[in-house]
Amino acid sequence: MLARAARVLADAGVPSARAEAELLAAYVLAVPRGRLALADGFTDEQLDRFEALVTRRSRREPLQHLTGSAGFRHLELAVGPGVFVPRPETELLAGWGVERAAERVADGTTPVVVDLCSGSGAIALSVAQEVPAARVVAVERSPAALTWLRRNAATRAAAGDRPIEVLAADVTAPDLLAELVGRVDVLLCNPPYVPLAVAVPPEVAGHDPAEAVFGGGDGLTVIRPVLRRAADLLRPGGAVGVEHDDTHGASVPDLLAADGRYTAITAHHDLADRSRFATAFRRTDHRRPPTADTWQTGSS
Repeated sequence: MLARAARVLADAGVPSARAEAELLAAYVLAVPRGRLALADGFTDEQLDRFEALVTRRSRREPLQHLTGSAGFRHLELAVGPGVFVPRPETELLAGWGVERAAERVADGTTPVVVDLCSGSGAIALSVAQEVPAARVVAVERSPAALTWLRRNAATRAAAGDRPIEVLAADVTAPDLLAELVGRVDVLLCNPPYVPLAVAVPPEVAGHDPAEAVFGGGDGLTVIRPVLRRAADLLRPGGAVGVEHDDTHGASVPDLLAADGRYTAITAHHDLADRSRFATAFRRTDHRRPPTADTWQTGSS
């Protein structure tokens, strides 16, 4: 049955068809994927359910919508229609933010961490779980995404993680988080960044919210104001990390350098060696230098 399901998914163009067939079977049987070989066979009802899910997946409905959850670092997050499904590559940006927040805790500080375009809350909730001393603020505009964000935040708080603060707001607003100007230790953002002309997989085109995917003609429509506002919000020495399209490996670091308020600008690649996110630190001298900093490529 797994082999047949894998063939159906492969014929439909689903990547990693065998693995996804196993994940769907494990979901139906309520067992970890690694224990499928030890599980009893499907009941008739389970088989019908499994075949129905395989059919839906073959129509390129996201696997995470079928199972209702997405794994992200050490979390399982509820996801579904109306919210962007978090990607494994974003775990690198979240991990970088966790490290920066943990450094502040080691220095005896309660860090303020802001997650812009929070979506399901993947980055914000990872920081709250892994750096429980941090104050974490998650900002999201979409009413549909906010429903999933608040649901995940409530679930993690009930599990014992430090509660996060959820704010409904547009991250491009010039007065965003006015009460935190000059006080933020770490600002992270996984914004909509795909250029409008870029073709995306059916799972994205048909199911991820367009406002969470596309960032205008060049993909930088949201990133530009986010970088400007981040410089206002960060304390001197504060850290910013922004995910971007793999075609933005030079343009986003260049935007950081051109602003003049950032230093130690670094371009990061993902595990497939694609440009994935850029990081920088707020200058401590509060000045805009006459010439922009150069930037470097770092490992993630």
